[in-house]
Amino acid sequence: MTDRERLHLDGYVLLRRAIPAEWLAGLRVVFDAGVRPSDQWPTPRGWDWRHSLLEGDAQIQAVCRLPPLLAAVGEVIGERFFLAQVEGREPLAGGGHQQLHRDLSAQRPGDTAVALAFFDDYGPENGATRLVPGSHRPDPQAPTFDFTDESRSVQLSGFAGDILVFDAELVHAASLNVNGARRRSILIGYFSEQLYASHLETAALRSIQMDTSERFEPSGVALGPL
Repeated sequence: MTDRERLHLDGYVLLRRAIPAEWLAGLRVVFDAGVRPSDQWPTPRGWDWRHSLLEGDAQIQAVCRLPPLLAAVGEVIGERFFLAQVEGREPLAGGGHQQLHRDLSAQRPGDTAVALAFFDDYGPENGATRLVPGSHRPDPQAPTFDFTDESRSVQLSGFAGDILVFDAELVHAASLNVNGARRRSILIGYFSEQLYASHLETAALRSIQMDTSERFEPSGVALGPL
């Protein structure tokens, strides 16, 4: 099975060490410098997460444009798309747990792709992402997904520099940061070009100030080793 076939079958791909190692120290500094308390965001943030406003940094923007990342996103969306949002997130010690959920596409399945770029090593101990492979395209005859059922969920683990790319319909969740180790990441959203008008209507509520006018084409660039 090819990388593309696996991405479409599972609904996600984990790009191992996609961020150059020499970038990581600087990215962590940018993350920490951008941390803002909940009351400084237009929409209050959860108490158990650290949130960082860092979209304007050139190195952060470079991460969002790494060729293997854009290639994977293009495979998910399948048409022209744009970078809609990027925000730093980190679960605090004793926090970060989420129930399984879908982020949901806006108009059609696959019109939204999500990426998590990790600046620290991650695993079950510090709140790594859980997901349910293949849950992004359920059989129409299947019963409604039970988001309290963890029997099919898989918890990821890996290293600083990895990037997880997934279809917004994929069932997933963050986990409890048990040991309090740092797990800085950026959450990146990519939308189909068709969603641009609605994106602009809510950009201020989502604290988005960066230019989102650039467009990307689905590409034939290889995803690289997974």
